[in-house]
Amino acid sequence: MNDLAHDPWQAYGVTLHSRLLLGTALYPSPEVLRQAVSASGAEVLTVSLRRQAPDAGGGDNLWRYIGSLGKRLLPNTAGCHSAREAITLAHMARELFQTHWIKLEVIGDDYNLQPDPFQLLQAATALVQEGFAVFPYCTDDLVLCQRLVDAGCQVLMPWGAPIGTGQGLLNPYALQTLAKRLPGIPLIVDAGLGTPSHAAQALELGFAAVLLNTAVARATDPVRMAEGFKLAVAAGRLGYRAGAMPKRQTAHPSTPVLGTPFWHAQSTDAAP
Repeated sequence: MNDLAHDPWQAYGVTLHSRLLLGTALYPSPEVLRQAVSASGAEVLTVSLRRQAPDAGGGDNLWRYIGSLGKRLLPNTAGCHSAREAITLAHMARELFQTHWIKLEVIGDDYNLQPDPFQLLQAATALVQEGFAVFPYCTDDLVLCQRLVDAGCQVLMPWGAPIGTGQGLLNPYALQTLAKRLPGIPLIVDAGLGTPSHAAQALELGFAAVLLNTAVARATDPVRMAEGFKLAVAAGRLGYRAGAMPKRQTAHPSTPVLGTPFWHAQSTDAAP
């Protein structure tokens, strides 16, 4: 683990050491949220102006509570269906939370909550020009991601699977392609993770970090699950840095066979 202490990454010029970003909705109580945040080691928390659970404190009270946790906040535009809505909400978030960071969500389909690529790009372009540090929630489409980078986005957040499904990385090939084609851009898998192994897989592919909410908040024991994700992210990052062995189509012995086995030679000498 000491190796990871010297393995920071950057998002819009801010140095971060944790590669796990955590959402703050859906927890059974504010206290469970606090304990889960502590167990996760997360330095960045997302917060929504529209979807924060009212039964967890609601509105200003909950936002103040989240702010008191001492983490960097990443407000999001969850619930928006057009660039215009998202831009308006981003400005509200900047004023309310005093940050120019914004997780940009523009939903195009209410069934699987897939981002609208056209409205997303339009909103991202406008917000970058207005001084926002935009973290766009997008699909794993390479062309869209390239256009978002061209628009000035310095971090991308492609999904692993639809939000809240817990299905993991449905298209590892597409995600790995992004990592190879956009080597200078921090990539964060956002949405669809369900178990710590999913997070480890994302880091093994070369992603900078993962962002999740439901996988921890709706776990039977959110605090333990948060710690599980923390350890999985560390393992995945170490695996990526170590370099995995090449895959082969045929078996290859792990112990080389050099000459006659020792046990065989002994049995031959003992024979009459």
